[in-house]
Amino acid sequence: LTMVVSLPPQSQTSSLFYGVNNPYLKNGPKGFKEYKILKNGDMYLRIDLPGVPMKAAVEVSLWADDKGVEALVDAPKQHKHDSSQRTYCPIIGFMCGRCKVLRFTSQVCDGVLRLVLTPAARILGGRFLGGADGEETYFCSSAVHWLPYASDPYDPSLTGPVLEPNPSVNEGSPMAYESKRLPNGSLYVRVDMPGVPKDRFTVSVADGRVTVTGEAPAVSHDSDGRFYSGDVALLDTLVTFRRRWIKTIVKDGIIRLIIPNL
Repeated sequence: LTMVVSLPPQSQTSSLFYGVNNPYLKNGPKGFKEYKILKNGDMYLRIDLPGVPMKAAVEVSLWADDKGVEALVDAPKQHKHDSSQRTYCPIIGFMCGRCKVLRFTSQVCDGVLRLVLTPAARILGGRFLGGADGEETYFCSSAVHWLPYASDPYDPSLTGPVLEPNPSVNEGSPMAYESKRLPNGSLYVRVDMPGVPKDRFTVSVADGRVTVTGEAPAVSHDSDGRFYSGDVALLDTLVTFRRRWIKTIVKDGIIRLIIPNL
């Protein structure tokens, strides 16, 4: 008999998570969102929405006053063992009375939404909604746009001992990790790795540990790529356990594993 034990995310690190948004993130930009001012003055945003299909009907719309945009995006329940579907509603907007969004473009790929906002003006006194937890933060001044709070993807404040929920989740699990024991004794594990294409995931078994890795290349205006890695389960090494015995489902920036209890 091979016993399968789930390893909680806390086992991935001795004291601190590299990024508080994901226990398996090992290097690259941290946080659920990344902001960047482009050379032409446009605002670029990378927003992690794992599970959202590439061809999903992503509803990104301008506010009535043109001061911002909001998205309503569904990540359907892709596997019967998922706890539920997820619905995301990220909100990004200007808070001053003068700054407005002239136009925007959007793209979804591998569980990541990327937006480019073109402001209608760059006027002193503007503020921006979309920093940590959506609080107001200064955005533009003297015709130069300032980035929101915690917009530095390597900000030390994005490292810590406690994982944070995805603030864009309206419905479903806001956490990047889920595991459960199935009635037949198998172990089901879901790990969010937004930005990782389906051919950049790997699963390996060594020394009784099941390890997952994922490489997310930099796309569009991303500051850099991201690398995920970590153990998800511990096996009884008395029995030789082959990688092919693990069912792997990879889709839309999420890897799901069903590890049998032989």
